[in-house]
Amino acid sequence: MAEETITDLADLGEAAIEVPKPLPEPQIDAQGRAYATGKRKNAVARVWIKPGSGRVVVNGRDQETYFARPVLRMILRQPFEAAGRDQQYDVWCTVKGGGLSGQAGAVRHGISKALVLFEPTLRPPLKAGGFLTRDSRVVERKKYGRAKARRSFQFSKR
Repeated sequence: MAEETITDLADLGEAAIEVPKPLPEPQIDAQGRAYATGKRKNAVARVWIKPGSGRVVVNGRDQETYFARPVLRMILRQPFEAAGRDQQYDVWCTVKGGGLSGQAGAVRHGISKALVLFEPTLRPPLKAGGFLTRDSRVVERKKYGRAKARRSFQFSKR
């Protein structure tokens, strides 16, 4: 009995090839936006993207005024450049917690996740660039008997 089923499978040949699973459906709300939450260090960003001219608004201010350093603005552009969608989406986000560097990283993480929800075909290039991974590094807590997290107090013989 078992031999017959094995030969039956061999007779199928190429018909037994797996069918690739379909891409998930885009998750777009009634206003035509995709929403995602991005995090880095202690910063949390709520990000909405929609098709547009590439305008980025952070906490009600333009990105040039909120993120004054060019490096921080470059961090925000990275997911769009990796996906080949530069200047095609408008971004509106609110960020809380942390400093400017952590907030820029949180917005980048949120933009990447929102892009994947808007266009599921963009997942492979964003995943390869490491934009979908949450950077879990946070500040280490201070321990008792120590000056900081790891530094000990200065030793003196007398």
